[in-house]
Amino acid sequence: MLTISHRGQEMPASPIRKLVPYAEAAKEKGVHVYHLNIGQPDIETPKLILDAVRKSNFTILEYSHSAGNESYRRKLVQYYQSVGIEVNHKQILITTGASEAILFGFMACMDSGDEAIVPEPFYANYHGFAVEAGVSLVPVTSHIENGFALPPIEEFERAITPRTKAILICNPNNPTGYSYTAEELEQLKELIKKHNLYFFSDEAYREFTYEGKQISAMHLKGVDDYVIMMDTISKRYSACGGRIGALVTKNQQVLDTTIKFAQARLSPPSFAQIAGEAAVDLPKDYFSTTKEEYRSRRDLLVKRLNAMEGVFCPNPGGAFYAMARLPIDDCDKFCQWLLESFEYKGSTLMLAPATGFYGTAGLGKQEVRLAYVINPSAINAAMDCLQEALKIYPARTI
Repeated sequence: MLTISHRGQEMPASPIRKLVPYAEAAKEKGVHVYHLNIGQPDIETPKLILDAVRKSNFTILEYSHSAGNESYRRKLVQYYQSVGIEVNHKQILITTGASEAILFGFMACMDSGDEAIVPEPFYANYHGFAVEAGVSLVPVTSHIENGFALPPIEEFERAITPRTKAILICNPNNPTGYSYTAEELEQLKELIKKHNLYFFSDEAYREFTYEGKQISAMHLKGVDDYVIMMDTISKRYSACGGRIGALVTKNQQVLDTTIKFAQARLSPPSFAQIAGEAAVDLPKDYFSTTKEEYRSRRDLLVKRLNAMEGVFCPNPGGAFYAMARLPIDDCDKFCQWLLESFEYKGSTLMLAPATGFYGTAGLGKQEVRLAYVINPSAINAAMDCLQEALKIYPARTI
């Protein structure tokens, strides 16, 4: 009998997408499903960047440079300067989404069997990228009680082994929405210098920081060779399907290695590079307008959740996700039950079970992630569903 690879067996199912068949079955029965399970914004992709693709004029859809179009990389330099990040176009490598940037970073900086320490809960696909690269993620637990702030630096110290090669963060964080402070980043800076570690920083949600400004790992002084930033246009411009991202670093050795992986996959998507290049010319108030929309959705969602008996949701400082603790026994069972066995006024809701965002077995069983990427009216309707569901869920814990 043929078998699949050991690595294939280790590849985790997506906690965000694994319930899709149950959602599809609910819809086939005529039940409306409010999708709070995935970070797919409902805000329209700016017409400016779609028009740039529509109006593109060439006779051959050629490969781009493996590092991405030079014109796009030069345009990104302007964007990064606007947020206080000083790089040149040769320090930017365009990737197929931030996903490829993270994978390239893992493969360029770590060998098979090496380890990267990451605060948990963490973006579930980090585990998948680690499996692909043959490396391991070592979780250090953050806690819902303090809003998922950075765990004490001593816990990172205790997790370091001879195989540790990197620290990985997402800032602002997916799934928690936590925005790391300048003080916390300085602590991590001293740690990577002390132990000679790479610092991977996923900054996909930079523009959605609701209190103050996002502090980038690229802002840190004296650690240019340590920092590898991963970025994407997916959330920033509501362009998830474009699949265009970037790996940014001032470490020339990492760039020289990463370009080899980029050459092996030939080139990043051409049309999305055109869209990304045009996006840099959006009006300066574009981000402030979209950010205020998400802020109002966040405030509504958090208020509704915390008004429910037995529910606790810290106020996230960034991104467009919130983690909530519910009075339930098992979030995986609950999220499936919502789709299979519950409806309220012809509707139900789809949530992401938090267990898939933890690396430590057994954690997150009473937590869910909610993406506030639907309009306020839909958020209110979804919260009505959740409130009613919690009243009758068979395994309610209070």
